[in-house]
Amino acid sequence: MCFDLDSRPPIAPIAGGALDAARVVLTAADGNRFLAFRARPAVPTGAGIVVLPDVRGLHPYYEELALRFAEAGVDALAIDYFGRTAGTDTPRDDTFEYMPHVERTTWKGLSTDIRAGAADLRSADGGAVRSLFTVGFCFGGRLAFVSPTLGLGLAGAIGFYGRPAGEHGSGTPAPIDVAGSIECPVLGLFGGADGGIPPEAIAGFDAALTASGVDHRLITYPGAPHSFFDRKAADFAEASAAAWAEVLAFVRTRTAGGPRGIHADDVVFGAP
Repeated sequence: MCFDLDSRPPIAPIAGGALDAARVVLTAADGNRFLAFRARPAVPTGAGIVVLPDVRGLHPYYEELALRFAEAGVDALAIDYFGRTAGTDTPRDDTFEYMPHVERTTWKGLSTDIRAGAADLRSADGGAVRSLFTVGFCFGGRLAFVSPTLGLGLAGAIGFYGRPAGEHGSGTPAPIDVAGSIECPVLGLFGGADGGIPPEAIAGFDAALTASGVDHRLITYPGAPHSFFDRKAADFAEASAAAWAEVLAFVRTRTAGGPRGIHADDVVFGAP
C-alpha cells in the first residue's frame, strides 16, 4: 500500500488561505463521470495543479492536500480514477476496496480524465489558471511523469515516488520510455529506502531526461521509504518539509505572472 489508511499530508494548514472547497463531479470527453475535489485559494497566484492520487483514488488524504495547495495560492483539483467502475456515489474512504478498480484502469481512461481535470482548472469555475501543473503519488506519480506527453501545455510535472521504468497493468507508459515526448520541466521526489524504485531506475530516468533535453530535478532523500510524505511518519518529517519546499519553489518559479500581473519571483507562495 502506498500509504496507511489514516495517512494525511505532513503540511500545517494556513488559516484563511483557502477561499472555497467542494467535492464535484466532472465529465470527461468519453462521457465518464468521475469524482474530484476542487480547492480555491483566497489569493490566487495564477498557478493551478491537478492532483493525481495513489491507488486509493480520491482518498481524504488528497482532499486535504488540495486544501494545502489552495492555502499556498494554488488552485487545486484532486481527481478520482474509478468513475467507470465504481461510479460517483461510493466514498473513497478507508472502507473503499480500491484494488478491484485499480486493476480495471486503462491508460486511455486515465489520460482522458487527466485532460478533463486540466480543462476544469482552466475554466472559470476552476480558477482560469495561467500556469498548469500536475503532481502525483506512487501510481499517480507515474501518471504525473507521463502527463506532459498529453499535449496539455503544462508548466511542470511533479512526481512523488512514481516508478519511472517497467510495465504497468493499466498500460500507462513507462516515463523512461517516453522521455523524448515530455514537454515541460519535471521534478521527481524519491525515498532512498524505497525498495520498489532502485537507484538504477532513477539514474536511468535522469539519463533519459537529460538525453531528451528535458529540464528536470530528481531528488532522493536518504533513508526515506516509499510514501514518506505523511505526517504520521515523524522520522521523515525533515524529508517531507524539504520536499514540500521543493514543490512550492518549482511551482513558483514556473508560474507566469501572479496576482495583479506581478512577476513570478514576487509571488508569495505559501502565505495566507
